[in-house]
Amino acid sequence: KVTGIIDKVPENSHFHFQFFLSMENVPDASSGSFMTSGYNTYLVLNKGQGYKELQAKLPAFVDKYIGPQLQKGMGLSLEQFRKNGNDIGLYLQPLTDIHLHSDFTNDLEPEGDVRYVYIFSSIALFMLLIACINFMNLSTAGASKRAREVGIRKVLGSRKIELVRQFLIESILLSVIALILAVILVQLVLPFFNSFSGKHLSLQFTSNPWMFPFLLLLVMVTGILAGSYPAFFLSSFKPVSVLKGKFTFLKNTTGLRSGLVVFQFFISMVLISCTMVVYRQLSYIQQVKLGYDKDHVIVLSKTYLLGNNRQAFHDKLLQDPRVQRVSVSGYLPAGVSNGNNFFIYPGNNSANMIKTMRYDVDYEYLYTMGMQMDYGRFFSRQFGTDSGGIILNETAARTLGWAKDALGKTLSTRDNDGKQTRFHVIGVVKDFHFKSLHELISPLVMVLGTDGGTMIVRVKTKDIAGLLSTMKKDWAALSAEGPINYSFLDDRVQQTYEAEERTGIILGIFAGLTICIACLGLFGLVTFTVEQHRKEIGIRKVLGAGVPGIVGLLSKEFLKLVVIGMVIATPVAWWAMNRWLQDFAYRIKIAWWMFALAGIAAAIIALLTISFKAIKAAVANPVKSLRTE
Repeated sequence: KVTGIIDKVPENSHFHFQFFLSMENVPDASSGSFMTSGYNTYLVLNKGQGYKELQAKLPAFVDKYIGPQLQKGMGLSLEQFRKNGNDIGLYLQPLTDIHLHSDFTNDLEPEGDVRYVYIFSSIALFMLLIACINFMNLSTAGASKRAREVGIRKVLGSRKIELVRQFLIESILLSVIALILAVILVQLVLPFFNSFSGKHLSLQFTSNPWMFPFLLLLVMVTGILAGSYPAFFLSSFKPVSVLKGKFTFLKNTTGLRSGLVVFQFFISMVLISCTMVVYRQLSYIQQVKLGYDKDHVIVLSKTYLLGNNRQAFHDKLLQDPRVQRVSVSGYLPAGVSNGNNFFIYPGNNSANMIKTMRYDVDYEYLYTMGMQMDYGRFFSRQFGTDSGGIILNETAARTLGWAKDALGKTLSTRDNDGKQTRFHVIGVVKDFHFKSLHELISPLVMVLGTDGGTMIVRVKTKDIAGLLSTMKKDWAALSAEGPINYSFLDDRVQQTYEAEERTGIILGIFAGLTICIACLGLFGLVTFTVEQHRKEIGIRKVLGAGVPGIVGLLSKEFLKLVVIGMVIATPVAWWAMNRWLQDFAYRIKIAWWMFALAGIAAAIIALLTISFKAIKAAVANPVKSLRTE
């Protein structure tokens, strides 16, 4: 019975849903057991009540209520349980922290990572700083064109403070124009960015009232930061000298501009190096052996919609010559999967209890998934005792101290009421990655069981579209209560690392933009230097210097700056990427050639930028630069 309609759930909600169902008729609603963990519990605290005060009371609550239930169900005290490296308890987390700060494995929806917010915010800040540096360089490089204007204004009575104010206003106006263009560009690009990144960002000033004053402050700070140095530099010219044509640059400004370019290429090379490491790690993930064959496998979920016709559909699949095997199990090593913690101990020794993951599988699971046995055998219909059998992965066997000697050993477990169930080990399966490569392979056990909700189908045809079409027809013919739901196992594996792939692409785009902006700064410095050495270049040409010699003379100075930037950037990039890789249990080793390659790429780009202006200066007619002498 429908009792109400809830408004549309916002995109930035912690979870999304189609309907709510009352738990009143669910048995767990009246259960007094704390040993089940399949529910998310939400608390609304009284106003002014801090959650940390309540959190401080939970350990005593756990000892009082959960401890006795643990003792009854597992025959193990809470203290012994924790001594074995396990833990159980209740924890509070602010709702608004879940998306970016959660480290739990069973959140209702995939969460984000606040580190990437910090990373991309820092990149945006550095790009803005680089743009400000470019404005300084280009403004001072073209100072000779405004020197006479400054001289005339000073002669006509303008004070230095008035000139500074004029140049700062010009810089702020440029920032305002840039902001307007940026807002238009963001509005145009945002739909494509959201589609690519899987986000739902929007630039709405009405729903984000803080945005307009923030952008206004950003414009003012950027304009003043970018325009302050050129304003004081240009306003310091002596009117007599500039009106006589004796305009000279201050010597101490060259070092400052060189330092700014070093900073630009330092940031650029850090980004290039980081992008290279990210792509190498993603490539490693794609090539690492998972321990199962993810190709040519179709996962059919929600097969319970077939009702009593599930077996008929299963048989139809096996009759199709394009289908090799079919397994019935909701436990999958990638994507949405059933999950079940399983506490086991050898024999009757509950003090040595370990926590494992339990997979309920059928007889065909191993072969359908393309896994391999290390030793022993898999479940078989030829053995009537397999209902009490258990299969370990290599990690579980090692954890129990039975690395190569697990066959025939006995394992026990207890349910919540303390009833003990015993299994005998019939085989050890080779380790496979049933979690992402962010986590080490943990102990896992397989028991014989059925789960009619999911079918795993291994196919042997290239005509996947034709096979799916046949599946849909067979599904519809069996009067299913809903449409067929299918996915491909290799896609599910790929989706596990979508966030890292998107991060790598976005990082690559930012690295490209940053190197382009840095090259503009380098172009500004080259322009400044060429202008400063215009007469020297003319004299050298008159005395017989060739174009290659002059280009080399101008380029050598700037390539030094790139090398300095590379030397500073290498340890910073290594530290940053080493921290990022710590999040992967299986990762590449950072090699020196990655940074060398990034440096060579930056040097080539810089050389191309320098050469354009240097060649233009080298081929110029020396008469034009010397006729005033």
